[in-house]
Amino acid sequence: MKPGLISPTANHISTFMLPLRTTRKQRWLCALALAIILGVVAPPSALGQKFTVLYSFKGGADGSVPTSSVVRDAAGNLYGTTFYGGNATCLDGCGTVFKVDATGKETVLYRFTGGADGSAPNAGLIRDNAGNLYGTTGSGFPLTCSSASCGTVFKLDATGVETVLHTFTGPPDGSAPEAVLVRDANGNLYGTTLYGGDVSNCGLGCGTVFKLDSSGNETVLYSFIDAADGGLPSAGVIRDGAGNLFGTTVGGGASNSGTLYKIDATGKETVLYSFTGGADGGSPFAGLVAVGAKVYGTTGSGGAYGYGTVFKVDKVNKSGKETVLYSFTGGADGYNPSAGLVRDAAGNLYGTTSGGGFSNYGTVYKIDATGKRTLLYSFTGGADGQHPFAGLIRDAAGNLYGTAEFGGAFGLGTVFKLAP
Repeated sequence: MKPGLISPTANHISTFMLPLRTTRKQRWLCALALAIILGVVAPPSALGQKFTVLYSFKGGADGSVPTSSVVRDAAGNLYGTTFYGGNATCLDGCGTVFKVDATGKETVLYRFTGGADGSAPNAGLIRDNAGNLYGTTGSGFPLTCSSASCGTVFKLDATGVETVLHTFTGPPDGSAPEAVLVRDANGNLYGTTLYGGDVSNCGLGCGTVFKLDSSGNETVLYSFIDAADGGLPSAGVIRDGAGNLFGTTVGGGASNSGTLYKIDATGKETVLYSFTGGADGGSPFAGLVAVGAKVYGTTGSGGAYGYGTVFKVDKVNKSGKETVLYSFTGGADGYNPSAGLVRDAAGNLYGTTSGGGFSNYGTVYKIDATGKRTLLYSFTGGADGQHPFAGLIRDAAGNLYGTAEFGGAFGLGTVFKLAP
């Protein structure tokens, strides 16, 4: 198990002081303690943007602690998951799939029971043209796992009927899928598991990249061994037209600070870049966005100040040249960017930091093509939310949508919109 991200100075009290992806309940309690310690926070910081809380989770049947990003349909409805809440058969609830419409009305589409259907969905959703939603359940540190406790891949149709497409069983299969899936034109799903696979260097397995065909047959495309190839893929994959998959690992690599990798259609893995944990960054928790021959992403640590980076890497160049576009300072600009990026047509990148900002509850930022950073919003930790661990989505009008894991009217997370 790799250590979690720790803020380099004692001035930043951070939920990342817990081990990587410890139980969400531990992180929840830590964040509540942080709110008590810091007390009253500064006024909202929209910085020229219009910030709107679309929904505040209450923590009961409606769900709580939205850890993932949302997906949007043509009508403007947002779909996502909550890690807790919903069905009371689990302590704090087993998690939900929800919809929030353009007026802010929330509808729970499914409540997980903690049985064969799974529980604790940590990843976001994808949506097909028929309105079906696809996602995963199962997270944390299962010392042993059985049934659905290793995680599942599920489908939720437009009527709210859930179908479990695959149940993970642990090594040599995967365990603890934490990232959003990607779907090809034939209906095949691709994703990663944080654990499972090869156990030669990791007791729980060092993680896998898998494919699930339209009939529900799973193939482990690659098992990490936590060496030069990388280990613990917390992020999902992206796919190019030739069928190659690209992703990141939190650990492994030449300096044990994570990798950026490619897996071809035959299952061969190539490490395109190994992070050193220094000025180039380390521990890339999030996935990638591709533009031509380049990929862009974030690291949760490292950089010039040790608080994380926004980077680009030439995925075609075998030398794997990396360029740091921005290094977070740990102050008002934020720290520990644990989420991925979204890009507009002008080449601007948008993302979140889980900490920092004016009130130390996280930020929304923009990085232009030259590496100039603009702070778009600084969370206050109050009704607007706190600690946005997930990434953003962007509509054609330039509005940004996302979730804050905690805070809001009831302290249990929000869905928000940031308008230009």
